Order: sequence, then C-alpha cells, then structure tokens
Amino acid sequence: MGLLEKLSSEAEEADTEMAHEVLESIEEGATRLISPTRVIFASLTVVLLLSASLFVLTWIVPYDRVSLDVVYRQGGPGHVVLVELDNDGSRTIENIDLQIRFIDSDGLEVSRSSFQREYLPAHSSVSGDDMELLIDGASVWENYTIEILLYYDSYSGQRSERWTHDVGGWTMELFFDETQYRFF
Repeated sequence: MGLLEKLSSEAEEADTEMAHEVLESIEEGATRLISPTRVIFASLTVVLLLSASLFVLTWIVPYDRVSLDVVYRQGGPGHVVLVELDNDGSRTIENIDLQIRFIDSDGLEVSRSSFQREYLPAHSSVSGDDMELLIDGASVWENYTIEILLYYDSYSGQRSERWTHDVGGWTMELFFDETQYRFF
C-alpha cells in the first residue's frame, strides 16, 4: 500500500469517525428537544389553528346559502306540511317569498300557503304557523306532490329556487333542501 493510499484511508477513517460523532450529537440533541410534552403542545396548536380556520370560513368569509327542512304528515283528518327556512349563509337575505303548494296526482292544486318576510339575518332560521300547510279532508294514502317555490334577494342578486317532493306512501316524511354555497 502506497503513501497516498494510506493517507486517503486515514482521511476516510477520520471523516467516518467525525460523521458518527455528529450523528450521535444530533440524536442526543433531538431526544432533548423532542419530548412528549412538546408533541402534545404541537398537536394542540394544530387543532387550535384548524378550529380558527373553520371559524373564519363560517363567520368571516362572506357566503350565501339557504336551506329548507320540510316535514310531511298524513292521518285521519288530512295532511300537514311544516316548513322551516334556514339562512345558513353569513349575510342577510331580503324580500323573502315562500310558496308551498299541495298538488294531487292529476296536477290540480289542493291547497296553497304563502309566507313573506322582509329579511332573515345570517345564521338564523324561521318557522311557525305562517309556514305550515293544513289540508283537511283530503284523501289519505294517495299520491301527492309538495311544491316549494322560494324567491329572495341575496348579496349577489335575486334568487329563485324550486323543490318538489312526491308524498303519500308513508304517514311521515322528512325532506332537506338546500342551495349551493355562493362565496363572495
């Protein structure tokens, strides 16, 4: 083995030894820096950041969304349709006009209910006697259609929605209608 090879071999051994020492010091430092308490704290910080992001999306970023909950009941005396209007958006909706129609299988309107309201604030809902439709004496166990027409003004302009639900096969049915999210 020549002098050059011997020097090269000694340099490699010195480099290897130095690399092992650096690696050991990094491992020792990491075990001192990473502790279970710090891992728990970091996890809680991430959860808080995600919660804050959800809060920002729900309450600060402006968006429009409206939903309706519809309950249909039938029994001996007739039919009942109950409606709840939810403004799930982050802005007020105005000039609300809600029409509920009860249509028989021949396409004839059996009954109708109308609800008007000037405005509905963000993240609120409305229901009550004005938003229910009572149909006395209508034949039970026949097929009917509930048609809901909703007109309102949102931040981005006038909106109209139409939902229909076929009913009659069950004594109670629930329907959940909603519009799409509209951001900004």
